[in-house]
Amino acid sequence: MRILSYNIHKGIGNDRRYRIQRVIDVILAEQPDVVCLQEVDRGVRRSRFDDQPRLLASELGFPHALYQLNVRLRRGGYGNLLLTRYPIRESHQISLRLRTKKPRGAQLATLQIDGRALHVVHWHLGLSEAERHWQMQHLLAHRCFRGAQHLPTVMIGDSNDWRNTLVGGTLGREGFELVTAPPSRFRSFPSYLAMGSLDKAFVRGLRATHARIANHRLARRASDHLPLILDLAW
Repeated sequence: MRILSYNIHKGIGNDRRYRIQRVIDVILAEQPDVVCLQEVDRGVRRSRFDDQPRLLASELGFPHALYQLNVRLRRGGYGNLLLTRYPIRESHQISLRLRTKKPRGAQLATLQIDGRALHVVHWHLGLSEAERHWQMQHLLAHRCFRGAQHLPTVMIGDSNDWRNTLVGGTLGREGFELVTAPPSRFRSFPSYLAMGSLDKAFVRGLRATHARIANHRLARRASDHLPLILDLAW
């Protein structure tokens, strides 16, 4: 089972051009079963008013999709998109906004995979360290998250965690293991000269058989982040 996490920067590449096909090609090359995307536009001028959630689901061939609009603009907005080849048995979308800071969110989805259930937590965290730690505490304490704590779980997305301070602490006490370690092997931002390990994955009740950052020419052009690819086994 392969999961891909990718901040697509609204389909705008490092050349400042909107070319959503480049993002599609990067994802298709990895052949994922589940895709977690951040900064996905819907109805925004800069991305030609495209309905990116619908377009990406169609072009990538995923039958099941879940979109979370986090940031509303004067016209349209952007947020998180989860695409999966597996049926979504249950889903919740949680606001992670702290006071007046930019709206952020997490998607919780229970997938049905060959008679088994997998809990996927897909998030895009804030820019300040205190904000991120509040967001993680809020998420872990939320009734929707606690209600699925008996299931094998993967938490994945753009953490914005430059200093890698989310590792251990509450996540460790909850039994989560950081897959994207050491940080030097998982540098994903900025894509043209990756220095920060911002795109992270944690697992509980699962085994990560392989994890990597896709760092190739097209990925370096398609967005300001590089995609994270994670292979999992029960």
